[in-house]
Amino acid sequence: MYGWIWRHLPGNTWVRGVLSLVLVLAAVYALFQYVFPWAEPLLPFGDVTVDGEGTGGAETGQ
Repeated sequence: MYGWIWRHLPGNTWVRGVLSLVLVLAAVYALFQYVFPWAEPLLPFGDVTVDGEGTGGAETGQ
């Protein structure tokens, strides 16, 4: 897949490198601005199995 993208980018090696960097940055921007905020409510970040109330060990000083 990456070879196909590289072959279809215009220009010499330097131009292809800059265009590849721009494509990667655009993909990262799209993920952080649109995909991750959309998916965040669907992920179980609030389903915590540890409540922080220990019954022994370091928390009670034993």
